[in-house]
Amino acid sequence: MTEAAFAAEPSRLLIAAAAGIVLLLLLIIKFKLHPVLSLLISALVIGLGAGMPIPTLVSTVEKGAGETLQGIVLLIGLGSLFGGILEVSGGAQCVAQTLINRFGEKKAGIALGITGLVVGTTVFFEAGVVILIPLAFGLARKTKKSTLYYVIPLLAGLATGFAFIPPSAGSVLVANMLNVDLGIMIAVGVPVGILSLIFSGILWSKFIGTRIHTGLPLNIQEVREEEEANLPAFSTVLCIILVPLVLILCNTLSAYIPGIDTIRPALEFLGTPFVALIIAVLSAMYFLGKKHGYDGEQLKKIMDRSLRPTGQILLVITGGGIIRWVLQDCGMCDIIGPALEKSGLPLVLVAFLIAALIRASVGAAVVAMKMAAGIMAAMPGVAGLSPVYLAAMVCAINGGATAFSHVNDSGFWLVSSLLEIDEKTTLKSWTMMETIIGFTGLICAIVISLFA
Repeated sequence: MTEAAFAAEPSRLLIAAAAGIVLLLLLIIKFKLHPVLSLLISALVIGLGAGMPIPTLVSTVEKGAGETLQGIVLLIGLGSLFGGILEVSGGAQCVAQTLINRFGEKKAGIALGITGLVVGTTVFFEAGVVILIPLAFGLARKTKKSTLYYVIPLLAGLATGFAFIPPSAGSVLVANMLNVDLGIMIAVGVPVGILSLIFSGILWSKFIGTRIHTGLPLNIQEVREEEEANLPAFSTVLCIILVPLVLILCNTLSAYIPGIDTIRPALEFLGTPFVALIIAVLSAMYFLGKKHGYDGEQLKKIMDRSLRPTGQILLVITGGGIIRWVLQDCGMCDIIGPALEKSGLPLVLVAFLIAALIRASVGAAVVAMKMAAGIMAAMPGVAGLSPVYLAAMVCAINGGATAFSHVNDSGFWLVSSLLEIDEKTTLKSWTMMETIIGFTGLICAIVISLFA
């Protein structure tokens, strides 16, 4: 039986999926087995339990590992190098101190949230995290507060920007599938994104950050403190941080700007995320390294140290991605969509529920977006809805595809690994943040749909 031909019997798949997820939680939380082993064991249990032939299961595991790493391995590796230089040179501390001075200590999280929201409209979530998370760590070091107090607003901004506001890939993908004009999507998505950031980032970070104290990751704690007098200039650090973001943004916008055919290939190349990060790392090495007295050998040691946790991070993320592919190739998405289509619920709510169930079952936000948008676009009468209603439906779909991130989502493990927090803390902080974003998107979509 080929991989493409396999489809699990629905009830058997649902039982296998539930058993696999429960087993995963038990192995990690109760038996303290390493997440990488726990994820792989659970993926095998789900596949075998669903009746997937062994050759197909092996192929799916290998494919899942490759597909998961394909989009992030270079980003995380280069981002670790970039963050390492930013930390050791005092660049992150410089930006953190400037944010505190200009916004005040109590409002520094708001500044990070706004930064994440803007960046999230131009880059994929993973790229934004690895570029900007050193700033949150720098603020936590300076104020001695829980890292969650600053990381949650940043993550919320990145997630809401990606979900709701063009030209982000998530919002553009679903808007195009439902034939929503991007101008209307921006008009609807911006207020939805701002409200989502306020509830999931600003307010939630204050709540969870005062109840759970998470310290700096060990590789960040090892970095020596810099005297403020020796810190690099804020303008220099800001320009270096903006290098990859501007290059990626120029790549995104080049597709919409007429008359630049001659330079578009160059913009597309320089704006490829891993190329933009290579340029950023080289810029940081020169302006924050060489210009501040670090020689080549010292820079090599800094980058070697920054890469220490990368292998574990990538393996854990890969494990989460494998579970997602096993569930997807067993046909989990095909079970959820048709059941909700026949429910008779309001279209906006149906859109949210389809995306949320696929997200909770499979784990991948983009897969949930694509599947839910495809199902909704094929439903009778959807094509004749008003543009504003369809834009609200985009927010409902992407809200559902953002909510309920848990152990089968590679983003869950990315956050857990970068912050070096356990799974319980990740569920209480990250999963709740993502779910608040999702339900804020749904509520906004329902309100808009009532007037559209």
